[in-house]
Amino acid sequence: MTSQSRSIRAMTILEAVAKADQPMRASDLVTACKLPRATVHRICGLLGERGYLRQQIGASGYILGPKIVDFANLVLANQTPNALRHAVLESVAQEIGETCNIAIPDGARMVYWDRVETKWPLRHQLPIGAHVPLHCTANGKLYLSTLTAEKRRRLLENVDLEKLTPNTITNENDLDAALAEISQSGVSTDNEEFLEGMIAIAVPITDSVGRFVAGLAIHAPVVRLELKDALGYIDVLRGAASKLGSDIAETSQDAASPIR
Repeated sequence: MTSQSRSIRAMTILEAVAKADQPMRASDLVTACKLPRATVHRICGLLGERGYLRQQIGASGYILGPKIVDFANLVLANQTPNALRHAVLESVAQEIGETCNIAIPDGARMVYWDRVETKWPLRHQLPIGAHVPLHCTANGKLYLSTLTAEKRRRLLENVDLEKLTPNTITNENDLDAALAEISQSGVSTDNEEFLEGMIAIAVPITDSVGRFVAGLAIHAPVVRLELKDALGYIDVLRGAASKLGSDIAETSQDAASPIR
């Protein structure tokens, strides 16, 4: 087996694991990737040693490891599309007058990928790279609303629905009802659920086939912007999310195009 074919087979296995809604057993990967069982075991062992795969606790299947998550974040943060992405955030922050951010899923939390701060001295600062909960943030609930019921159930089994404010949703049935509304409207809110005195609204950034890529949100102190007034900026956010989604699609197409 050549070095190149080993690399391609490793990528095929990683892709199959990434697409799956549940841990992939070696037998599943043999079928999905059409590879010999011995090859699957050998490559999964190597990927596991390097941190690109790991075995799910309490299960026999493989899930993505921390190294592949770090790699994905590096790809997303590549400096080539960074200028346009940041310019879009700056435009939103300037038009609305409040902090604008992009967050992506990272395990059982969301991580801030990029943001532009409001110029107001009164603001809640959550730096790039900061992790926030799923169940009580606008971006987190938005992401949860895009998952299948089964995948969301498995994810929330490992999430403590901690009550951070009087408004935090801690009951699973109440959270399911809120997520159903978000899935229907395509708009997620945080009504002082994560931090007292802060509200947020978020809309999805999607790829060319409509898959969730990230959440685009604004947040502000409630003394300056009430939630009902923030919802008046939904069209601004959706327009920006469309630009960011188009840029992601164009970047993907450019990466897939042969060099001439």
